[in-house]
Amino acid sequence: MSAPELTVVMPAYNEEEAIEGVVTDWLQTLDELAIDYQLWIYDDGSRDRTLEISKRLAATADRLQVIGQSNLGHGPTVLRGYHEAKSDWVFQIDSDGEIGSEAFTELWSRRQDFDFLLGARQGRQAPWPRRAMTAVACWTTRWFQKPPWRKTTIRDANVPYRLMRREPLLPLLGYIRPDTFAPNVALSGLAAGTGLRICEMPVASRERAGGQPSLRPSALLPAAVRSLLQTATAAWYFHQRHVHQRHVQQ
Repeated sequence: MSAPELTVVMPAYNEEEAIEGVVTDWLQTLDELAIDYQLWIYDDGSRDRTLEISKRLAATADRLQVIGQSNLGHGPTVLRGYHEAKSDWVFQIDSDGEIGSEAFTELWSRRQDFDFLLGARQGRQAPWPRRAMTAVACWTTRWFQKPPWRKTTIRDANVPYRLMRREPLLPLLGYIRPDTFAPNVALSGLAAGTGLRICEMPVASRERAGGQPSLRPSALLPAAVRSLLQTATAAWYFHQRHVHQRHVQQ
């Protein structure tokens, strides 16, 4: 069986209130676009009915697959999906309903001219620690770009709304450890640092459809520090490898 054109990677953790509506919305949108796709739900050890509801939906939707696993965290789960996807394009979206499918038609229509197509959340009603994390994430993507700084400025580096061409994505994954807390930040920096064609377009952000955030407020600062250190490590490895390649070529 040949790989589809698009794989949608959707991590899920304790989203029993949102998962059915979110998945139904995306299945309808993708079907209307007549895309050859698969939507993969990665249930990250949910303690509620998320896995049960997802399997019930998959029983009546041929293009929906559900993968259950022990709790690894959002970042490692997303990375697993990226590594396992075999399609030409990989799209990542979260299962909390913060970003709907309304903008995907336009995003998909732009894909032939770009390698990474990212949403930039508009009207996001997140607490200030999360907004601060987003700002720091955008700043750290510059670590992957050597001076004089490239003009690529990513406004929402950790956005869970990204369409990526698999061919250039695969070598970038080699710079990222499997346990990375926020791999999308590093991927955004790597995409900019390697000169990939990046498109950012605004997407509406709304309140979660249900469930609770995976991180408590008290855990946000340690998570931000961990993400910062892991991104710095990926940037260092990236630059060291490029220095080595230049020496070999000389």
